[in-house]
Amino acid sequence: TDEIMQQEIRPLVAVDIIEQLHRQFAILSGGRGKDGAPIITFPEFAGFSEIPDEDFLNVVTYLTSIPSLEAASIGFIIIIDRRRDKWSAVKASLTRIAGAFPGNLQLVFVLRPSRFIQRAIADIGIKLYRDDFKMKVPIIMLNSVSDLHGYIDKSQLTRELGGTLEYGHSQWIHHRTAIENFAMTVKTTAQMLQTFGTDLAETELPNDVQCTEELLSAHTDHHSKLKDELKLAVKQGATLLTCIREPVTRSANSKLSPDELENVATVERLLAQLDETEKAFDQFWTKHHLKLEQCLQLRHFEHDFREVKLTLDNLMEAQSGFADIGDSVTRVEHLLKEQKHLEEKGQEPLEKAQSLALHGEQLIQNNHYAVDSIRPKCVELRRICDDFTNETKKKYDILGKSLELHKQLDKASQWCEAGIYLLASQAVDKCQSQEGAETALVEIEKFLVTAKEHQLSNPKEFYNQFDMILTPEIKANAQRIVQKLEDVQEMFDKRQVSLKKLAAKQTRPVQPVAPHPESSPKRASPKITRPA
Repeated sequence: TDEIMQQEIRPLVAVDIIEQLHRQFAILSGGRGKDGAPIITFPEFAGFSEIPDEDFLNVVTYLTSIPSLEAASIGFIIIIDRRRDKWSAVKASLTRIAGAFPGNLQLVFVLRPSRFIQRAIADIGIKLYRDDFKMKVPIIMLNSVSDLHGYIDKSQLTRELGGTLEYGHSQWIHHRTAIENFAMTVKTTAQMLQTFGTDLAETELPNDVQCTEELLSAHTDHHSKLKDELKLAVKQGATLLTCIREPVTRSANSKLSPDELENVATVERLLAQLDETEKAFDQFWTKHHLKLEQCLQLRHFEHDFREVKLTLDNLMEAQSGFADIGDSVTRVEHLLKEQKHLEEKGQEPLEKAQSLALHGEQLIQNNHYAVDSIRPKCVELRRICDDFTNETKKKYDILGKSLELHKQLDKASQWCEAGIYLLASQAVDKCQSQEGAETALVEIEKFLVTAKEHQLSNPKEFYNQFDMILTPEIKANAQRIVQKLEDVQEMFDKRQVSLKKLAAKQTRPVQPVAPHPESSPKRASPKITRPA
């Protein structure tokens, strides 16, 4: 049990009766009887009988409250020094002590008046009035301090009583007020820490970054101030401990009195209490500070999540509105550029989203308290990123097919135009001869070979390849071009038939003439070429 902390709840502390204590009509020198009983001395004091009852009671009550409960339970020894006084003063002192002493008494020693007449009167008076003092303890009348030494060791008595115990009243008062002030400081500090801890525990975590930062800053500042208060309190206690131990530090032969040793133990207990309080507070603060920091991390994460998700949603909306697959090569190439621009525009948000998701997973790995809030957001970020990436790839695939389709349609259309031009450029008069017809057939056959290069020879395969992007408009255009191909092919077929007939005609027979062998012209046999 901490006696000083007990003392705090009592109405009296040294500072309350400082003037009465300074009068020194009663002192607790720190000496003890042989069985450890605390000694209270009433030194010679001329105006003892004039001391107000309240002042007397306050001082005596305060002095009896100082020793430990264990020492006080043994009972107090009272020494009344009236060597220079009269019997009336002895009687008045005993009467007042008997009527107002609040502690448990063991013995009362009276140093009787030294003058012969007063001593004789005292001897008679003590015999006549002993019962009037209402004391249930022995009252021992002593002629001198030498007699007192037979009962109490000189080391436990002050110099005024012929002892060797060092006692300075002003220093004693200073120590008492310092100890009580320190005890009050410890209590006040503990209450401040407890109040702050309660406030922290009851604080609702803010829902935005700014308020969380402000709360963290305010709590951190308050914590720093309280830590400074703790340091000052510890310093105060350490200084007080040094002051109490000063006599022993100054002289190796000096010893602290039992009361001084109790003072040392009291201050040490208060320091230990302060240390335990600080450790408990630090432990609580560490948890609270971590929670505030995690709250701030969460609010930053949520803020960044909202910004990134808004950007990604806008990208997805832009991509969803990107439904056009083009109706010409030029248009598709333009759409591909726009898709490329959208993809590039999405790179930074996608990287931010991936980075934020990674940050969220790190928060989870670091045992963040809001795991249930963070994990779904990480999942959603990755899902949106995957959706955008997959949709982008799908768009590229579709536009790529569309570009290929329109290029083939353009090539087919160009092929038809070239075919029509070829047919139109074959002059009818030149095709009337066998050689002209054969030449025209070769031109047609060479041109028809290019149809295979453009993969236009199999319409069914063509439709299967591009069926996924065949919108009604594109399908109508494709059908128109395919029909045109068929028409041009039919034109080529008819032209081939006509040219083959022309090439197969025989020339008109010439009347035979017997030529001279040397002048007979050599004529090549007609060259007939059949198309494959």
